[in-house]
Amino acid sequence: MKRKTKVMVDISKFLDKKNKIAIVGASTNPEKYSWKLYEKLKLYGYFLYPVNPRCEDSIHGDKCFPNLESLPESPDVVIISLPPEMTEKIVEKCNEIGIRKIWMQPGSESEKAIIFCEENGIEVIHHSCFVVDGLKELI
Repeated sequence: MKRKTKVMVDISKFLDKKNKIAIVGASTNPEKYSWKLYEKLKLYGYFLYPVNPRCEDSIHGDKCFPNLESLPESPDVVIISLPPEMTEKIVEKCNEIGIRKIWMQPGSESEKAIIFCEENGIEVIHHSCFVVDGLKELI
């Protein structure tokens, strides 16, 4: 598949604390990185929606949603913390419902998902951690 021109990405637009952020793959397991990611972003004051079809209750006191379509409003940014083959499905869903900023946590990215985002005008950050690489821009 031939790549089109990359969409220019302004990382500060992802990190803006006015954003509503959905973390797809958020976990209730404190041993999982997605739980730690959620905890850290909540600590920094971000407005978060945990998204995980297997979560039956809440994460850090926030109601968990089974999918992006069940959120009470469309998020400004989606952070994906899932295996690459699931990321590919999530970016397609984001495109369908009009989400234009996606951050793929390390290990969740796939070339197919990245190309899909670029070809559909979705701003995408990949091979970079929102906390380790992103938040250092604010500190």
